[in-house]
Amino acid sequence: MAQPKQATETTADDAATQPVVIKKYANRRLYNTESSSYVTLEDLAQMIRNGRDFVVYDAKNGEDITRSVLTQIIVEEEAKGKSLLPESFLRQLIGFYGDQMGGLVPRYLEVTMGAFQTQHEKFRAQMQTAMGGFNPFDLAEMGRNNMAVMERAMGFMNPFQPRSNEVEALRAEIEQLRAELAKARKG
Repeated sequence: MAQPKQATETTADDAATQPVVIKKYANRRLYNTESSSYVTLEDLAQMIRNGRDFVVYDAKNGEDITRSVLTQIIVEEEAKGKSLLPESFLRQLIGFYGDQMGGLVPRYLEVTMGAFQTQHEKFRAQMQTAMGGFNPFDLAEMGRNNMAVMERAMGFMNPFQPRSNEVEALRAEIEQLRAELAKARKG
């Protein structure tokens, strides 16, 4: 008895876990096959920050060139002044190329960075718990909170800036005076 064929549809969750295929053309342009649009190295860096994986293929010969594109992203980030890699580390890393122990370096760095990322996530979660849900790493939220604090502080320092309940009380008083004035004119 033949088994029924199972559907091979990909769900949105499956698509999000699959790496996005990027094609690099001879003119050095990068094409995102998922969004059908050209992207920049900065766009690819943002994809990484957002947790989205991608692979890059040479459009002409199909060669996987992901490593060289990732290296280009690092070079671009370093050139922007976002120096993450100390000069001494770069020198040591270059020194391992061609060394007999050089084969161990990629796995060592991968394990070390994985452990660092795990510790970073734990630290972030602990900070959020300690701060009552406030994320000290969310700069936009921090900015909004700072603006709200400044506005409240300025309100207290500026005696000429009425508060909303005071405005309502003044409006009610003006309406009462208008009514009394109208009554006095008629009477």
